[in-house]
Amino acid sequence: MANVPQTVASPVGSPIAQTARKGWAFAREAPLLPMVILASILFLAIFADLLPLHDPEVSVKDKLTGRPVAGTLPPAWMDGGTWRMPLGTDFQSRDILSRVIYGARVSLIVGLVGTLAAGAIGTVLGMLAGYMGKWWDQVIMRITDAWLALPTLIFAIFLASIRGAGLWNIVIILTLVFWSRYARQVRAEVLSLRERDFVKLAEVTGASRVRIMLKHILPNVMNTVMVLFSLTIGVAIIIEASLSFLGVGVPPPTPAWGLMMADGKGPLIGGDWWISVFPGIAIMLLVLAANLLGDWLRVRLDPQLRNR
Repeated sequence: MANVPQTVASPVGSPIAQTARKGWAFAREAPLLPMVILASILFLAIFADLLPLHDPEVSVKDKLTGRPVAGTLPPAWMDGGTWRMPLGTDFQSRDILSRVIYGARVSLIVGLVGTLAAGAIGTVLGMLAGYMGKWWDQVIMRITDAWLALPTLIFAIFLASIRGAGLWNIVIILTLVFWSRYARQVRAEVLSLRERDFVKLAEVTGASRVRIMLKHILPNVMNTVMVLFSLTIGVAIIIEASLSFLGVGVPPPTPAWGLMMADGKGPLIGGDWWISVFPGIAIMLLVLAANLLGDWLRVRLDPQLRNR
């Protein structure tokens, strides 16, 4: 009797391959300019240590004398500039380009980690308030309403004055500032989802409340959480820069964009505009790219907006 060859499942049809194809198609639809900006800033921040850059916290030394370069140097295309420091130096003779690139790490760490932590806390509290109802809803939502009534920047400055300056203190502050936004939005989604047939069927079959929230409700609110996450990153970066600018954020000599703009206030009057302008441009590009990507995600993931 002849052996019948067994059919091997094609890797093209495997769940991993299908997920990869969907992810690639999703990425191809994304707006090009924001993706290029975000990818470039992310690449520079991750691989800054491998790039031929000056130490961002130490004065650049003259090749001939070995001493720190005296005074500020303008960008390379201006009189007195040099391509060793393409964007010039600050009043402490530190390379602006190096400080801008290393400052991207601070903004990305604070923006991503702070927003992720706030999203996790807010999503959990929003699901508890929306699905559990009763006193869960009353307690969580009253605290959320009081939190939302506080002015964001002033509240962040107040928390920073209590916690003190520091990178991870700023992450904690942003988490405390933004969790309420997620809680309010997720709770509104869950109030609608808990009346849907698939949730009612899960309750009839005896599924626990924790299982229903994790398996049936959480996947259906992730689109909202992703959109809110992308739109909140830009605000978090601006708040971190504002706190550093005011002197209650990341302490010197750590390169941070807000701190660099604060250092350039005095020299700006004397004509040394590059000290504060280049970190300001970096903040503008990163926040603009994050907001454009967030707007695209909002339209892409919302069927009502996508079908207009």
